[in-house]
Amino acid sequence: MVRFRWGVVAVVIGGLALSACGSSSGNSASSKPKGACPTSAVPVVVSVDQWGDIVDQLAGDCGNVTTIFKSSSADPHDYEPTPADNAKFTGAKLVVENGLDYDPWVDKAVATLDTKPVVVNGGEVVGLENGDNPHIWYGPDYVYKIADTVTAKLKQLEPKAASYFDARNAKWRTSMAPYDAEIAKIKPAAAGKTYGATEGIFDYMAEAVGLTNKTPDGYQRATANESDPAPGDVNDFEQALADGSMTVLIYNTQTSGAIPEQVRSKAEASKVPVVNVTESVPPKFSTFEAWQVSQLKDLAKALGA
Repeated sequence: MVRFRWGVVAVVIGGLALSACGSSSGNSASSKPKGACPTSAVPVVVSVDQWGDIVDQLAGDCGNVTTIFKSSSADPHDYEPTPADNAKFTGAKLVVENGLDYDPWVDKAVATLDTKPVVVNGGEVVGLENGDNPHIWYGPDYVYKIADTVTAKLKQLEPKAASYFDARNAKWRTSMAPYDAEIAKIKPAAAGKTYGATEGIFDYMAEAVGLTNKTPDGYQRATANESDPAPGDVNDFEQALADGSMTVLIYNTQTSGAIPEQVRSKAEASKVPVVNVTESVPPKFSTFEAWQVSQLKDLAKALGA
């Protein structure tokens, strides 16, 4: 069973082929003015694609943004950067990482640089600590706070483009209107409703819309710590689905294994709606907003919103 860890993740810098787990866009070493940018573009490196699109939109023509890990078919926690990936950090003026031990390989790469970039650590920005749920891109307030921090750092690095970066931030927030609207639509329908989850990746969003988590505690602890839930915890999960204690099941499609599939089958047999979510951005979505709205619409349908 593949799980996503909330604890310390050991990552060895080694030979995993880039085509298997990651890709990049942009060139962190290039800083020539382009398009509407009034000054030199800021070289930016982003660890994972959950934040890559957001940073790219915030930077616009005044940023050359490289995202290291871009894959919805691999486990981000097991990602091992190649030497070529680490080389992409050279020349970066700004590095954006998720933090919370989700992408510790970023700090290792930055530590090798002679000239240290400004680093935005998402977990630190939102006041969480290692050991907390690291899937902070599912927290609406967290997303906006981190985005504003990125904008502030870009303005510090290129003061001549400060008004440009403010405009980009405003434009991005406007593009997020469907995301905000979908959350607002779901909240009334979620009142008094509950959910179970095969993984905790969606918990911040579930909390934001007002759903109550009924996933058995033992099951949650086991999946968070990358261990198999005890048979009793799985039985408790299935019983909660069968007796109507859970309004919906949140199913992480990037998790493989007999146990989550067993839980899903029980939900379907019990006529509990299943809402599919992913940890990383699927290739069919070109923006963070489109990815999130698609999942929120599925949740709204499941809740009858």
